[in-house]
Amino acid sequence: MRHNKAINHLGRQSGHRKALLANMASSLILNKRIVTTTAKAKALKMYVEPLITKSKEDTTHSRRVVFSYLKDKAAVSELFRTIAPKIANRPGGYTRVLHLGFRQGDAADTSLIELVDFNEAALAAAPKEAKKSTRRGGAKKAAAKAEPAEAPAEETKAE
Repeated sequence: MRHNKAINHLGRQSGHRKALLANMASSLILNKRIVTTTAKAKALKMYVEPLITKSKEDTTHSRRVVFSYLKDKAAVSELFRTIAPKIANRPGGYTRVLHLGFRQGDAADTSLIELVDFNEAALAAAPKEAKKSTRRGGAKKAAAKAEPAEAPAEETKAE
């Protein structure tokens, strides 16, 4: 039975795992994207998303709580100064895990984990809001197109 086995231990003792995730979270916050194994990326996603949610409220208490996890002053200031204002109205899902394939040396499954709002290529390629079309609007458009076509024909007969 798998009771209370929610987190991936990543084959490490708890202190090593906490240090690994803290360092990876700091790197993700400072660089906006990192490449790692898929298992570590999924564990990092569970680790860093609550911290980003905590950063939406810029108080001394929330800064201290986030610092207790990250242990990096530069990452905490980057999180609260640049990332938090940009994701202020996003309700969750701050990170994206993209599978890259297998690593050359040991065939480990690798992934790229990135902050969603900081991917300029994806933001530029995002489609603009499409105009909503309804089935009822087709008759009006057809009638509007038919009227100008008929009007010049009548003028030419009169001449």
